[in-house]
Amino acid sequence: MGAGRAYLDWNATAPLHPAAREAVLHALDTPGNPSSIHAEGRAARALVEAARREVAALAGGEPANVVFTSGATEAANAILRAGIQMACSLIPGAAVPVCPVIAAGIEHAAVLQAIDAAGLPSGYRIGVPVTAEGLVSAAALLAALAEARAVAPAQPPIMLLQLANNETGVVQPVSELAALVREAGGIVVVDAVQGPGRMDLDISALGADVLFLSAHKFGGPKGVGAIVFARGEVRLQRAFIAGGGQESGQRGGTENVAGIAGMGAAARAVRAVPEAPQRMIQLRDEFENRLNHLAGDVEIVGKGVSRLPNTTCFAIPGLPAAQALIAFDLDGVAVSSGSACSSGKVKSSHVLEAMGMPGWVRDGAIRVSIGPTTGMDELERGLASLEKQLARRRATGQSASAA
Repeated sequence: MGAGRAYLDWNATAPLHPAAREAVLHALDTPGNPSSIHAEGRAARALVEAARREVAALAGGEPANVVFTSGATEAANAILRAGIQMACSLIPGAAVPVCPVIAAGIEHAAVLQAIDAAGLPSGYRIGVPVTAEGLVSAAALLAALAEARAVAPAQPPIMLLQLANNETGVVQPVSELAALVREAGGIVVVDAVQGPGRMDLDISALGADVLFLSAHKFGGPKGVGAIVFARGEVRLQRAFIAGGGQESGQRGGTENVAGIAGMGAAARAVRAVPEAPQRMIQLRDEFENRLNHLAGDVEIVGKGVSRLPNTTCFAIPGLPAAQALIAFDLDGVAVSSGSACSSGKVKSSHVLEAMGMPGWVRDGAIRVSIGPTTGMDELERGLASLEKQLARRRATGQSASAA
């Protein structure tokens, strides 16, 4: 991080782990194409396969069931637009799955937009509501599954489910929900992007058929990710990116050897510190206690349910996130908001909107997310900035009561 700055935005991107940096640099000095049969090519292939083993171990899967991608966005698009073998057939002559797709409004924007782009027939996209805490209930899922059966009785539904929300940190009861989907003959696709290094991750224990990951969320380089299948017979119906048959015919194009090597090193590194989540819980809880003391009317989103150990999403009445983020940055603190910026405009969080949060929470949501190397001094800097912001508002006569 820059001198004197506090980086509290790990859910957006984790800092590159030193082991990942070393692996990337080593791979960059390895000249061979991993599809070549000469010694240099075999050396590059060895780096890819070593990383595949590490990513498989991270997800509780088998190396043969790992397919590398450019990230989680590509993974979601591949799953939805290329179809899943033995679960989805294809409309004759069209490259879109005809399975009903079930997803809640709290899913990552990349997933929701991938569903939009899949070209599903009318009625095949089925929404499922969430509770005020951001959870998908069993009752709501059963209703969605019944709707899917009515729409396409001969086709298995696909359930897209985020393991943990990137904005709120709320963790879904994935294994419970997955069991209901499997009983209905459906397939479960889990967005596990926020899981590594923050919670246990095991594809079988989750009951998922497919999960996907993004390296830069857990200390790997940007621009690389992976799809992990639970079983060998579950595969993409066809390669989403056509090419030379790389990744066992699942993803064409010469592999990003340096990125993949970095992802493997990061996967190994996060598995080496199983105590990290407990340390982050202690820091998060101390931060939230101080936050409550600083602003008694603060709203901490998802406070009463299971959350990631590293995430706090909060809002304070009368403190718009658009202004707060600038003030934090000027004070040397990097945080995010529940809002997304597009074309210079701040949009209200679709996640908080799906949860039914009031406008002042949606417009004021600030996300603090930490990592295994975060120190309390960084959180202290964030609290000091927030205290200054609240003091300025009081000094100018602006109310900190509900807007």
